[in-house]
Amino acid sequence: MRALVTGGSGFIGSHVVDKLRERGIQVRVYDMIMPKFRDDIEYYQASILDLESLTMAMADVDAVFHLAAVADVKSVYEHPHYSESINVRGTINVLEAARSNKVSRVIYGSTIWVYGDVAEECVDEDTPLHAPSHLYTATKMTSEYYCQAYARLYGLPTTILRYGIPYGPRARDGAVIPIFVSKALQGEPLTIAGDGSQYRKFVYVEDLAEGNALALKGVAANKIYNLDGKERVTIRQIAQTIQDILGKDKVRIETVPGRPGDFGGKEVSSERARRELDWEPRVGLREGIERYIAWYQAREAQRATERSRLDTTLHDFSSPPVTRSVASSP
Repeated sequence: MRALVTGGSGFIGSHVVDKLRERGIQVRVYDMIMPKFRDDIEYYQASILDLESLTMAMADVDAVFHLAAVADVKSVYEHPHYSESINVRGTINVLEAARSNKVSRVIYGSTIWVYGDVAEECVDEDTPLHAPSHLYTATKMTSEYYCQAYARLYGLPTTILRYGIPYGPRARDGAVIPIFVSKALQGEPLTIAGDGSQYRKFVYVEDLAEGNALALKGVAANKIYNLDGKERVTIRQIAQTIQDILGKDKVRIETVPGRPGDFGGKEVSSERARRELDWEPRVGLREGIERYIAWYQAREAQRATERSRLDTTLHDFSSPPVTRSVASSP
């Protein structure tokens, strides 16, 4: 079996690649950025907006995991036109290329934020969605509808996975857990807005990647699954967990005034994924943060080594050449 992963060089995508390779699946990554974590995969460097390149890259592919996206909500807000092109037009390009190549399944990485504007506090995959108030959510909902339309109109089987908030190794530095870990290791205080009771159900990235691999099951065709964490985790709990791991004498926690309108979170059920895919999160918060800290420290040590080597090389180039005086013959 061969699978193509759009965005396979990214945070979630690279872990999906790992899980697929563990199962003996041949993997082809389609991304603008070269993969850093493996050398046993095929790689196509091209834009998700290039339909011709996508179509060629999907030749002889059985399944497509479409994860390429502008995933940072702040970036979507600041660059709406570009974000729409990647998140929406990119999706229809993937679907069209898959249709042309008669791909057996397209698995689309969506988000639990599609529930952000519903009235219910407890939601599942059958909860009716409301008109989105943020462009990021709008792009993900639109892509979901495109997947469902291609399934109905063209018989292209699709699976929609609504991700919870992922964390773990290779995460982007701007997410809350990476920010807290970076500050803690640099001796800066961890700041919490208000009482820190805002909660999310974080999901460890390797657990999330496992859910993607399990979505290849036949039962998942033309279904939607929530892949969310098990436990409610408050912002204060994250800070205190990092403090416990690194030492209370090394990590300070400070409180700042709360921000009005902070989203408190919703109870998202992942029961369907547990029942049909045999999926559930395995890694708890403390273990997940410990793994992230170990990865972060190893990455920073490697970066320091590389900078040291570069400095040595530059010093060698900048040093004046040694001149020798040659005595003339009598």
